[in-house]
Amino acid sequence: MATADPFEVRMRFSSQLQHLNASTTSAQKAAQYALKYKDMDEDLHSCILEQLEKTSMNTRANIMYFLEHLLEMASRERNNEYVRMLQRDILRVVDAVCPEDGSGAANVKVVRKVLQSLVNKSIILGQTAAEIEACLKERDTSADLGFSSPVNGDDASRSRNGNGTATANRLDKRQIEQRIEEDRERHKRMRESMWAVPANIEDEAMKLWEETSELGEDDHILGAEEWEEFQREMEASKCHHLRARDAAIAAAAANGASSH
Repeated sequence: MATADPFEVRMRFSSQLQHLNASTTSAQKAAQYALKYKDMDEDLHSCILEQLEKTSMNTRANIMYFLEHLLEMASRERNNEYVRMLQRDILRVVDAVCPEDGSGAANVKVVRKVLQSLVNKSIILGQTAAEIEACLKERDTSADLGFSSPVNGDDASRSRNGNGTATANRLDKRQIEQRIEEDRERHKRMRESMWAVPANIEDEAMKLWEETSELGEDDHILGAEEWEEFQREMEASKCHHLRARDAAIAAAAANGASSH
């Protein structure tokens, strides 16, 4: 299998980040993709920062939740580069998800939740989270400003962040409705995870089946790539006896075919 093209990997990863939603599956799929191409981790990390700084506030919230999944999976797999880079750039991430201008006030709760989860998993220090919390308190004011509908020429349509400048990333009506729906979906899943205790392994399997997204083109491509990689690794791990045996079997099959 040919080496993956870095530009194509980056474009596909960017597309996954842009299309993240409230489902756990979409975040896990993007995290698995990042870990699959961990040899490009620095480039993919810069891609995360780029998307955080140019997408809508809704998408930034979804990327923040995605980071929780990525760092948890990276920690389990002892892939410390993603963890190290996030620790280094955590302030930049927070500034992108809930900027100082007040445009991301609705995302403050998202940042707090994810940071607390990362502290609980020993991915970031409690002291770091406490320092960030001091900044978040100043930004957690009038969270409805980001959700308010602009009024033509009215001061109510401008964010009151001290200098009266308009909020740069104000959510439009469609984005507000999308955010409400995604928050509702997250709360629903949170309640389900708190109360749903499978009686047996069959119930747990059925729950995972229901949460799994439909098979897409990316899944087929990823599966084919992983199968080719597995076959190549198995071939490389064979001892010379097995290789000689396989060569003899192939030669015998070729002779049998030619005799017919």
